[in-house]
Amino acid sequence: MTNDAMQIERSVTVFGGSGFIGRHVVKALLDDDWRIKIACRRPEVARDLKSLRGPGQIDLIKADLRDPDSVAIAVHGARAVVNLVGILTESGGQTFAAVMSEGARVVAEAAAKAGVRRFVHISAIGARKNSPSAYARAKAEGEAAVRELVPEAVIFRPSIVFGPEDDFFNRFATMTRFMPIVPLVGGNTRFQPVFVDDIAQAVALALDGKAPPGATYELGGPDVKTFRELVQYVCDVLGLQRQIVSLSFGMGALMAKATQIASKASFGLFPKILSMSTDQVELLRFDNVVSDEAKAAGTTLGGLGIVARPIDAIVPAYLHRGRIGRL
Repeated sequence: MTNDAMQIERSVTVFGGSGFIGRHVVKALLDDDWRIKIACRRPEVARDLKSLRGPGQIDLIKADLRDPDSVAIAVHGARAVVNLVGILTESGGQTFAAVMSEGARVVAEAAAKAGVRRFVHISAIGARKNSPSAYARAKAEGEAAVRELVPEAVIFRPSIVFGPEDDFFNRFATMTRFMPIVPLVGGNTRFQPVFVDDIAQAVALALDGKAPPGATYELGGPDVKTFRELVQYVCDVLGLQRQIVSLSFGMGALMAKATQIASKASFGLFPKILSMSTDQVELLRFDNVVSDEAKAAGTTLGGLGIVARPIDAIVPAYLHRGRIGRL
């Protein structure tokens, strides 16, 4: 096979490649010798990624999931597609349904029309069509659309994702630095934090055919901890004495409504670390861990031969860097 033919064969379009998970996936695919098109609404935010490799290995292309034509253009010529697009909160036209349900369908339709069969879709543990959470319902609808249009697609459902740029440990590190009392909803809810580079490795393996076509994997790390234990862990790493106060789900919903109103009234100036949505409260009613069914089926990180890294091996280093940066 000629070099040009190899480049075509290993060409992939990554939707959401400029985001937290996306940047790590792009690096993993570069290491695996893929030629990558990063498709996102604002290509300028991903310009720094072009410096990771030589000319021609990374292209940036503007694509909006609400514009099927732009998505089709982004997919054209690719042999594989990765869809990482997701949001944690809604804002304006960026709704859960528009981004993670209809958006996933648009990407899958473009891939199907282009004849792409190597497709990796990132969903989330807890994705269920009957969930009280709009986020979880949209994730489930996105999965269903991908399955309908690209049956061979591999779907990954991670628990909460951690890494140097995460919005979980960093968020609570900021809160605990400035708040002597930390209110917590769903303190007994269990999580299984998974390292972002382990997810990126899983994506690369799936594109190389190491995951069975049509499989759904649940991705979690080696640590299963309650929400309260994770917040206490952050305090311990930072050497802080903080009082963690448990709130009922009812009180949490009232607080979430109040912060949503405050955020709108302040035109977005309300502190992000204090913001909470009522949908997030609904999500906290359910554990976010790898199921026994996934373990039995081997559809986990271990099933891909990946030794998941624990939070102790990664989190303290970047939380301490963040603390030094604020001294």
